Amino acid sequence: MSTLKEKFQSKIGPMRDRVQKLVKEKGEVVIDDVTISQVIGGMRDIRSMWWVISDLDPQEGIRFRGYTIPDLQAKLPKAHGGSEPMPEGIFYFLLTGDLPTFDDCAAITEEWRRRSALPGHLLTTLESIPTDTHPMTQLSLAILSLQRDSKFAHRYRAGMPKGDYWDPMYEDVMDLLAKLPEIGARIYRRSYKGGHYIAADPKLDWAANTAHMLGIDKSEFYELMRLYLVIHSDHEGGNVSAHTCHLVGSALSDAFYSMSAAMNGLAGPLHGLANQEVLRWIMDVMKDLGGVPTKEQLHKYLWDTLKSGKVIPGYGHAVLRKTDPRYIAQREFALKHLPNYDMFKVVSDIYEIAPKILIEQGKAKNPWPNVDAHSGVLLYYYGLTEYDFYTVLFGVSRAMGILAQLIWSRALGLAIERPKSVLIEWLEEQAAKAPAPAK
Repeated sequence: MSTLKEKFQSKIGPMRDRVQKLVKEKGEVVIDDVTISQVIGGMRDIRSMWWVISDLDPQEGIRFRGYTIPDLQAKLPKAHGGSEPMPEGIFYFLLTGDLPTFDDCAAITEEWRRRSALPGHLLTTLESIPTDTHPMTQLSLAILSLQRDSKFAHRYRAGMPKGDYWDPMYEDVMDLLAKLPEIGARIYRRSYKGGHYIAADPKLDWAANTAHMLGIDKSEFYELMRLYLVIHSDHEGGNVSAHTCHLVGSALSDAFYSMSAAMNGLAGPLHGLANQEVLRWIMDVMKDLGGVPTKEQLHKYLWDTLKSGKVIPGYGHAVLRKTDPRYIAQREFALKHLPNYDMFKVVSDIYEIAPKILIEQGKAKNPWPNVDAHSGVLLYYYGLTEYDFYTVLFGVSRAMGILAQLIWSRALGLAIERPKSVLIEWLEEQAAKAPAPAK
């Protein structure tokens, strides 16, 4: 059996040839038009970024190298006694495009275990941060402190061929992924559990160890962590965290600089922080309505929310125009494991009522729920009630996708990202030249 690194190396040459052929023969082909609204409105839907490992279709949802989430739930290896896919398997698959065996996953589990020890200077950095600092700030600083040991930065300074950039980047990525569960767990335990840390269990897989070090040793929560870390692992390249990692990495910044920057983007309330905002809102709904409301009460509450100028948190998505498949995966988990949980009942009723209201209102481009509409409720049920921490778990998961892409970016020698900005005067000139719209 070849190692993951050897398997990835075998993929580089064919992909380089494929890219070079496309650029040489078809590089001047025009693939898209851009509107003024897109330029001003955050470059929405402008096709100008190449992503190797996943694609988000507005109607079909996320596909990881062509496979849907249900496909991967069926095809990826499971831990012994488990029914949810292992994150080690999704990382192998995202990086290579090949479906792994259980032995492939076990090899990654062992490699990450060997690389997982946190250096003393990182622990010193963490312990110097006030415990009431937001967990995402702690995560970003912890990742950045690992940069001192970057193999990529060391070999770049020493001088190496451009074609070899992927090799030390791979090493940095594996080092970082190995350490992220314990970094996240230490942030949680120091912030909310008085600094009483729990050592890793060498018998557990990556996701189960994450749960164990958090202090929730329940087989169902192990399963939830496996599912959660797999379905949040990538969402194509245009989202803020993925794009940030790609942008910073394009300057040949190493994995630690790039990932720390990505986590700063993930911490925004319009991106990864949305999951805690949704949970807080659901709790407010239950408080305002005295527990689990009737559907009639909920219908009125949602309409009142919209009429007051607010949004229904967790509904709508920048790209998706259907129910987020990640929401469905979590809903199925809840129906299996916690169908009678009060907060899940509220989430489920909102899922039944909110889209109809949003369609009737007529303002939302997408009236369906996204992943954030569900994830917090599951974590809360199993005792992870400190919702400021939720985005750290999102970051641990998202690291697999954006760092797999970072290895590919260096393997293919992708250029530094440098879009052309324009002035408002130029946009006004283009608008003046455009033909008047047909009446």
